[in-house]
Amino acid sequence: MSYRSFDLIKADIASAKISCAELVDMYLANIAKNQHLNAFVEIYAAEAKAKAIEVDAKIKAGKAGKLAGMVVGLKDVLSHEGHGLQASSKILKNYVAQYNATAVQRLIDEDAIIIGRQNCDEFAMGSSNEKSAFGPVRNAADESRVPGGSSGGSAVAVQADMCLVSLGSDTGGSVRQPASFCGIVGIKPTYSRISRWGLIAYASSFDCIGVFARKNQFQNLVNY
Repeated sequence: MSYRSFDLIKADIASAKISCAELVDMYLANIAKNQHLNAFVEIYAAEAKAKAIEVDAKIKAGKAGKLAGMVVGLKDVLSHEGHGLQASSKILKNYVAQYNATAVQRLIDEDAIIIGRQNCDEFAMGSSNEKSAFGPVRNAADESRVPGGSSGGSAVAVQADMCLVSLGSDTGGSVRQPASFCGIVGIKPTYSRISRWGLIAYASSFDCIGVFARKNQFQNLVNY
């Protein structure tokens, strides 16, 4: 099963065709199948499953947030409290984030499920995702080609159905270019439209947190 639209996910959850727990299992299976693409540097399998069970209970009680059922990956430059944060560099090995980035917190507040952190060019400086301490990311459409960068892992994760949505960062094209290379949609919002609090900086006067999604879901997604 593969979902290309958050609206379809919400409809299937509402009709009990699928649960958030089953949805997470589906994405974890896709991640395992596509492990060779090297899109993720860490998977939060147990945590995502536990969160999915919690969200399913909220849905049943009519208390779920707007993003219940959305499975999200985070580029390895976004602070997620209690989780590793390395900017795909050995310099930050074993560093654990002390707080949530504002963008991450807003996802959590609306019951999105974060499934893992994603590979990128080291400190978001690159355009091919070959310059990472975790090794290069492969383009799912053609593994001999690069996925673009620096947010290549975030783009490939959406491209290969390893999560519904990814958050990346864009300083000079680091969301837009890999989205183009991978045949998905990436948006760099107006500067400061999304808070940069909790984003490891490359060039603070240009950095923007951006979103990756599939073409036929993006318009619906922005409505949430």
